[in-house]
Amino acid sequence: MKKLLFLLSILFTASLFAQKKNPDYWQTLDPKKDKVFGVGSEQAYKALATKTSKTVIVAVIDSGVDPNQEDLKEVIWKNVGEIADNGIDDDKNGYIDDVNGWSFIGGKNGDIDNEASELCRIVQKGNKKYRDLTDESKLSGDELKNYQEFKRLKEIYTSELKMNEKQLEGISFVSDYLVKVKKQNNGILNKDAFKNYKPENEMEEQLNKNIKRVVALGLLKPEEFESQLKEGKDHFEPMVKYSKLDADSMRTYIVGDDVNNPNEKYYGNNHVQGPDAMHGTHVAGIIAAMRNNSVGMNGIANNVKIMIVRAVPNGDERDKDVANAIRYAVDNGATVINMSFGKYYSPDKNLVDDAVKYAESKDVLMIHAAGNESKDNDNELSFPSRELLSGEVASNWIQVGASGYKKGADIIGSFSNYGLKKVDLFAPGVDVYSTLPDNKYESLSGTSMASPSTAGVAAMIREYFPELKAPEVRAILMKTVEPYSGKVNVPGLTKKAGFRKKKTKPVTKKLSEICISGGFLNVNNAVIELMKKK
Repeated sequence: MKKLLFLLSILFTASLFAQKKNPDYWQTLDPKKDKVFGVGSEQAYKALATKTSKTVIVAVIDSGVDPNQEDLKEVIWKNVGEIADNGIDDDKNGYIDDVNGWSFIGGKNGDIDNEASELCRIVQKGNKKYRDLTDESKLSGDELKNYQEFKRLKEIYTSELKMNEKQLEGISFVSDYLVKVKKQNNGILNKDAFKNYKPENEMEEQLNKNIKRVVALGLLKPEEFESQLKEGKDHFEPMVKYSKLDADSMRTYIVGDDVNNPNEKYYGNNHVQGPDAMHGTHVAGIIAAMRNNSVGMNGIANNVKIMIVRAVPNGDERDKDVANAIRYAVDNGATVINMSFGKYYSPDKNLVDDAVKYAESKDVLMIHAAGNESKDNDNELSFPSRELLSGEVASNWIQVGASGYKKGADIIGSFSNYGLKKVDLFAPGVDVYSTLPDNKYESLSGTSMASPSTAGVAAMIREYFPELKAPEVRAILMKTVEPYSGKVNVPGLTKKAGFRKKKTKPVTKKLSEICISGGFLNVNNAVIELMKKK
């Protein structure tokens, strides 16, 4: 049964996050006026009607963005100092033909799509370093500590790899099951197909039962099962496949940089869309999709340009790329940076720390997703982070958890990380509708969506109140969050309940116990507060 349980956790997770019948573009609506826990941007624009705005550049460090998406093409940043496709670094910034941004994960031999995890890379390097070691007792001091740490990480890695392999095995099982269900129903997946299917074994019987329940509750449409499976396969297959390849050799061949030189800056290419721009395009649309143009959707900010910086593959981003992406964004005029990515190991954290400090010195605000593992960020390190190795804490950083639209105990995304000391606030991140490549649109969930909801709001504040410094923007957003009096389910935490304590129920806490501000992002509240000071 374990295989089936693994699979169900993949197949239905995103669906169970969603709150049924969410209003269109709910992330822009307001709790007071609309009874929807969006950021209140539509209301804020009414209050800002008499003010003029200043264009703000928002850098989206991500997997890439489709610059020709119908609802984004007018808001994509253009480097006025660069002449397109002439093979010359016209503005002499070190990057040739960077008209809409830059990719640090592309090179003369193509573009990286999938990468190994950071843990895999660490273990691969350790395997090479210690392959000739036959007697651990010969090691001492720091050498012994480093080796013992390598062994510890290798154990964790081996366990994670086995779990990922089980996930893939589960996906394969369900794929085979769906083929049989469709075949029995003339190639069509619908309610009747699952209702009429005769399971061939116990595992299929349980799977069929769960699918019928999910379909009956309206959590997932029958025709969406195959796309959900594809997403699961696309996620786990590279994690297994690329764990068995030499990560650095593949990187060197494609990008052409020196993986052992952390200070190298001028590498990559100008392929800002890359091979898989779904995630980054969705992020960009939340921030800045053209407003009121009778196409697609409305972004949150109304006068921004999206600078595209590719540094995030399907897999773990490299610290070197993240640091260079931040510096590129700062040097080319971005005043808000969205970072909808993260990982749990950072071997070159000092590089990223220096880039964060550089952004802080240049008054650039950084927005970062808290993560989607239902974890307490206070107890488990994740990267990048505002807590620097030097002991300093960056003042230009907002860490964001994900919330849904509807009041109730389950308003926090059940996947969202949280933290009383490390997560600043919660913002729309459950079932958020936005742009996709090739002029498509879809609702996605994750703190990856909550971060651009916040970046859009931060951009609005910087548009209309340009005198505010980055720490002041953070301060006003923290001060004016929409408070929440009820208790919420803490993601990932349950306690025993029911007869003989065999059942469990969610652990509930006040919002003020799981984030610093104790509330939900609300730009209308912020604008009203700022207008009072005028």
